[in-house]
Amino acid sequence: MGEVRHVFVDRRDAGVRLGERLHGHVKDGDPIVLGLPRGGVVVAFEVAAALNARLDVIVVRKLGVPFHPELGFGAIGEEGVRVLNTDVVEHAGLTEAEMAAVERRERAELERRAARYRGGRPAAPLEGRTAIVVDDGVATGGTMRAACQVAQARGAARVIAAVPVGAPEAIAVLRRSANEVICLRAPRDLFSIGSWYSDFAQTTDDEVTTLLTRAASPPARHRDGPHPAHTG
Repeated sequence: MGEVRHVFVDRRDAGVRLGERLHGHVKDGDPIVLGLPRGGVVVAFEVAAALNARLDVIVVRKLGVPFHPELGFGAIGEEGVRVLNTDVVEHAGLTEAEMAAVERRERAELERRAARYRGGRPAAPLEGRTAIVVDDGVATGGTMRAACQVAQARGAARVIAAVPVGAPEAIAVLRRSANEVICLRAPRDLFSIGSWYSDFAQTTDDEVTTLLTRAASPPARHRDGPHPAHTG
């Protein structure tokens, strides 16, 4: 039968629990929490509130095989980062020209989303700081790996990958790209990320933008959130 699913009420609940776990793992007094859009930003908002940390978005895009877009042959992120799954590239017989065409299209979308989400605000400086990269879960880990490498490329001294739930294989691979990985649940029978949430409704771009704007608003960046008892 495997584990009972619906462990988390929704992404906010998962973020509160993840923030509580992270308290003992963050040694830097001024960490940056980076949420992956879209759903990861909702989780990250609560993590940032729990740690009283700055919240930013970290945008990455999956590179899909042209004739099978759902199958990712890699992922890209800001700062020109690209992560390739060489097994998929070889199995699909992809050429450099085919991969480049996909990357051009996805990079244009990546830049558009980054500009929209931040609303003209500059990216949070990461040099010498701890970056906590947050998503609502990992199935394969490719996108999260790209996000961690983006954080490293931007000068983060330490990168923590943090998720509520993830496949054990993906978590193991992710440890190669992050200094530390925090995962609340790593079931052998993951099935799907959404099956571990009672409410896994799709997050919209407007919701992401609203959360990032709220987080950036002084004087209390996050403390007007729905879980005041957990804001630290």
